[in-house]
Amino acid sequence: MDDYFKKAEGLLPLAGRIFLAALFLWSGYGKIGGWDNAAGYMAAMHMPLIPFFLGAALALELAGGLAVLFGFKTRLMAFLLALYLVPTTLIFHNFWSAPPDQHLMQLINFMKNGAIFGGLLMMARLGAGEFSIDNMLATRRTKSEEAAPSLKKAT
Repeated sequence: MDDYFKKAEGLLPLAGRIFLAALFLWSGYGKIGGWDNAAGYMAAMHMPLIPFFLGAALALELAGGLAVLFGFKTRLMAFLLALYLVPTTLIFHNFWSAPPDQHLMQLINFMKNGAIFGGLLMMARLGAGEFSIDNMLATRRTKSEEAAPSLKKAT
């Protein structure tokens, strides 16, 4: 079994990034076409400064989703998306004060966001993996650092 995971080692983080990114990209894109609906939902939750927070959410979801998808600045963006999920989850999935007919759905969404939060924290700690811009840049940096001492010796 370990051998199987070793063969898939580079693909597993890529697959995880694709699925996590899809969630944020879909949500951000939905806010573009559904600005008024999103603003109305935020107003129903008694949020202040709706245009500011909605614009910030849209920007973070799209920028963070793209960064995670391509594996660019992955640790930072995964951490920022995880932080974003804390107030989002507490405000929009507060199952403890939901009406009885919405309690279970809000609890499920709260728990799903908790799982996404955990995945983002793992990504923030472990990075994007092999198939990423971050890895490509790190590989280039390592090669240029290895070449630098030989250049100094030649002069």
